[in-house]
Amino acid sequence: MPRPSEKELFKRIKEAKEAIAEGRIALINPLAVASDALELGYLIGEELESLLAELVDRLAPAQYVGTRPPQRSYEQTIKGLELFAFEVDSPRFESPVYLKFALSPDGFWLVSLHKGRTSQEEA
Repeated sequence: MPRPSEKELFKRIKEAKEAIAEGRIALINPLAVASDALELGYLIGEELESLLAELVDRLAPAQYVGTRPPQRSYEQTIKGLELFAFEVDSPRFESPVYLKFALSPDGFWLVSLHKGRTSQEEA
């Protein structure tokens, strides 16, 4: 059975919810997140945590759009951690958003959050 399984995705979503609820959130590329925040129309400093909580709360394994098995990060800070990518609808935005994250014992690592680009492969 290809990874990640539905059971594994449920577990990763649960871990993401817990890390966000505890405020254990880190950004891999704050400038890229800020640029994408402008495009989506939210304030990164004031709304990011609640937005992430809202989006992760809406996640389901069927919305997983990442590779099977998950890619491993090449970013030095989270090198080797698996990347989980989802495309999720939110009433807050006009179109689906693409959310990619990694999880570590330190918490939730936001890699990407931008308008969905279903036909485009995310780097």
